[in-house]
Amino acid sequence: MSFNYLNKLADFVTLIRGTTYKGELVGKPGPALLGLGSIQPGGGFREADFKTYGGDCPRKLMLFPGDLFASLKGATKDGKMIGSVARVPKIVQSGRLTQDTVKLEFIVQDKSVQNYIYWILRTPQYREYCAGRAMGSAVVALSRGDFLSYPIPALTHYRAKLVELFEVIEERIRLLRDLNTILETVAQTLFKSWFIDFEPVHAKATGFKPQGMDVDTAALFPQSFDESEIGLVPRGWHVKSIGDAVECMGGGTPNTKDPNYWEPAEHAWTTPKDLSGQLSPVLLSTERKLSTLGLAKVSSGLLPSGTLLLSSRAPIGYLAIAQVPIAVNQGYIAIPPGGELPPLYMLFWCRQNMEGIKARANGSTFMEISKKAFRPIPALVPPMSVVAAFANIANPLFERLIENERQTQTLTELRDALLPRLISGQLRPADAEVNVENVRSEVI
Repeated sequence: MSFNYLNKLADFVTLIRGTTYKGELVGKPGPALLGLGSIQPGGGFREADFKTYGGDCPRKLMLFPGDLFASLKGATKDGKMIGSVARVPKIVQSGRLTQDTVKLEFIVQDKSVQNYIYWILRTPQYREYCAGRAMGSAVVALSRGDFLSYPIPALTHYRAKLVELFEVIEERIRLLRDLNTILETVAQTLFKSWFIDFEPVHAKATGFKPQGMDVDTAALFPQSFDESEIGLVPRGWHVKSIGDAVECMGGGTPNTKDPNYWEPAEHAWTTPKDLSGQLSPVLLSTERKLSTLGLAKVSSGLLPSGTLLLSSRAPIGYLAIAQVPIAVNQGYIAIPPGGELPPLYMLFWCRQNMEGIKARANGSTFMEISKKAFRPIPALVPPMSVVAAFANIANPLFERLIENERQTQTLTELRDALLPRLISGQLRPADAEVNVENVRSEVI
């Protein structure tokens, strides 16, 4: 299909507004609920633990892989949500549209045009357009008329090549994330087998050789159990409070109104917001940085790369291992390397014990687990030889995961750098074709 610069979004789509739903039917068998929480600020689908809905799902409210939906409302403090668009991925077989979002029904049944519209609505020029027309105070909104009036440039050969590049990048990012899910699952399964279910010990206790384990590793495990304050544990393993096994540190926030604490921006400083929406337990960079003067205001100082971060409030339970030296705010319990239990071990330990961690939280405005409440939690401490054997298997998996995350970040930066050119036309078609082939030729 050909079209000119006078086209507007309304020439390609109509809008279907989402509706409210009955809370008592959430969690019942049915399609996934897709709304504001399923859209990344600025655009893109936000993967999360989807809730299903067993209530009324008219066909017009249904979403399927490839469908687009957008937010026309948002809080002023998060203006990036206004007009943000997402595309339903293949992992969501069906969804139901919720309130404050709209479904884009395409008039034009042409996949290449639909993909083009999706990426046009991811450009910074479109984001600026939405921000400039949003109205409201506590809640801001973009009118349907303004949304549908956005001008759509002609789909030239050059623009088609850029869209192809963006599609290739998005697919590669998806593959990298799928691989990371597998790597993480393998390590988590191993941790659970050795340190939660004690499968090697149970096997030896019944006279069997532990499955999938060489003789030297199997010899590290006992063949019987002892009673402990947390129940039966492998003989010779000890129970300690987590605060005796690892160092638990907090942080702080320098005065945000004093620029001397933030400029020049030299040292990575993190809040739990940096972990929101993270799909892998890795933190490569932070939204804000401190000056050296600001760093001096954080009592825990600059923690080393490899520090485990556990968000301790709003919400409790985000987990990531920092890949850069980092300072933390007061919303974390930070566990640096050097304790009896290494950060990677503690990552999986926290996951397995998250309900117990949350049970020790308290608060009126929001729930929080303090360091004082966290440190006494009893933890099983295996012999260092067993922990080292686990690390010998898990560390290479995690290193591969980190490398995949770095590749994902590089691809995301490439995409974001090229997105403005989808409208401006500053890149030659030949350059777009080279970029497509470069990305496509890479292997995982």
